[in-house]
Amino acid sequence: MTASDFDKFDNYDGIGPIAEYGDERPIPRTDPVAEETPLSSRISAADVLTLGNAACGFLAVYFLAVATVAQHMDGYGVPADRRSAAAAVVLMLIGALFDLCDGLVARKLRRSALGAELDNLADVITFGVAPAFFVVTWAAIPLGPDKTPAVLVALSVLIAGVLRLARFASTPGRPGVFQGMPIPMGALTVVSIVLLDLPFAVGAAGILLTAWLMVSRIEYPKPQGKLAILTMLALAASVSCLTLWATDSPGGDAVLTMGASLQISLALSIPVMAMTRRGARFIGVRMIR
Repeated sequence: MTASDFDKFDNYDGIGPIAEYGDERPIPRTDPVAEETPLSSRISAADVLTLGNAACGFLAVYFLAVATVAQHMDGYGVPADRRSAAAAVVLMLIGALFDLCDGLVARKLRRSALGAELDNLADVITFGVAPAFFVVTWAAIPLGPDKTPAVLVALSVLIAGVLRLARFASTPGRPGVFQGMPIPMGALTVVSIVLLDLPFAVGAAGILLTAWLMVSRIEYPKPQGKLAILTMLALAASVSCLTLWATDSPGGDAVLTMGASLQISLALSIPVMAMTRRGARFIGVRMIR
């Protein structure tokens, strides 16, 4: 060995192996102190909001399940009663608010190493499992004993949401936009279709379209800056609409119908505008040629 080879050993700091075969990328060394640190001290404020999102998703399913079981025992069947349905949707809305705020808090303060994984897992519960269960409870009575169509439609929501989150985690996208409908918007759109109480065929078609939009390549703007504030206001307005509907207030049904219709229109307006721009661009190219 030459003197320079010994110098490599003397200067070695344990960050990674000495370069071999031309590979000079350092291999991170495991820090035993960090591994012994209690989990609670490694969770950031943003992570607490993310866990709140997961809790909201579970509680939404809980309210729907308890109401469904109670009505089966009473002989009235499904779907769940109005108050339970409203409570479930409000919990999903709160989960969406937590999901929006945890990103803002993480950018202002910090996000732990658990943050990204926690976020995806929480979103699967609140915006994947909960709306899928909502679909099943809605479609159970109209379909009679055969629940297979309802289960398949519900599965499309769950699978599209999981694929949407996996693609977001593994594929870097353009700054400022999401590729495909964001899963919170997809979940709230599915719930809006359910709350309109449309015929099963029409509602199922709308839900399947929503599932497709989640895995599509259509770009949706990220809620940042003023758009984030508008999103928070929209969530608060939705909670108010659901409260009026759940308490049988005068005009509650009309307010709920208007709110659900606005949510669906908003979700569809972005792909419609994208298709319009694409069509105009295609026509312009053909005219130039």
